[in-house]
Amino acid sequence: MHLPVMQPEAGGGMPSASVPWPIELADVSVRYPSGVVALKDVSLRVEPGQMIAVVGLSGSGKSTMIRTINGLVPVTSGTVRVGPHTVTGLSGRSLRQVRGRVGMIFQHFNLADRASVYQNVLVGRFSHSRTWRTMLGVADSRDKEIAMRALDSVGMLDKVWQRAGALSGGQKQRVAIARALSQEPAVMLADEPVASLDPPTAHAVMGDLRRINEQRGLTVLVNLHLMDLAREYTTRMIGLREGRLVYDGSAADATDKDFEEIYGRPIQNRDRLSR
Repeated sequence: MHLPVMQPEAGGGMPSASVPWPIELADVSVRYPSGVVALKDVSLRVEPGQMIAVVGLSGSGKSTMIRTINGLVPVTSGTVRVGPHTVTGLSGRSLRQVRGRVGMIFQHFNLADRASVYQNVLVGRFSHSRTWRTMLGVADSRDKEIAMRALDSVGMLDKVWQRAGALSGGQKQRVAIARALSQEPAVMLADEPVASLDPPTAHAVMGDLRRINEQRGLTVLVNLHLMDLAREYTTRMIGLREGRLVYDGSAADATDKDFEEIYGRPIQNRDRLSR
């Protein structure tokens, strides 16, 4: 397959991103059909271009919260706004349009292992393509170039034709980041993106996300449970415990006592990730 020749950006940086969006949750609660209440009256605002850590233990509600932002989890009460859109109550085409501008990175990568790296990243362009192109898997020259630039931005251009299943965990997560970037998103959500990675790779992936935030001005929310990663790579921290917001402030200034309040227990070795 012929791919377009990539032209360098002025100044050697990344291609321009979409205008970043703010995020606002107003008195948001989520009750699952099982009866479990995952969020309880959570209110917060994320300014455009902020990089925020959402910290909490498993079951704290952080995955639920981040998934309300792109409508993967409907809210029981309250309102979620992302950019100019009220996500609450959206469905069908309107919801797909919002999701097209919200990149999502998962803990387990969600790649098609038998497909090439390039094919996986091109999936991020589907929401911006005509229906017939999506159905046939046909990409135009602009989509191809955006996919290649996204791979280049995370240092994976040399793996473009490899099968995704042959990559290491860190490489797979970088491909997942490139796939999200190929959407040209206004918001990037990352749900425990380093939970299955070794410490050096986890730091490298968090460094990629911070660099994307700084160079593109992209609004980034990252779910974490590790103290040192939150402190080192993000500027603001949201702490959730049993579905309630218990901390909202500087990540760098968060004390061990603050983390113990978020965790609801004393700090343990597994709460830190050493290099």
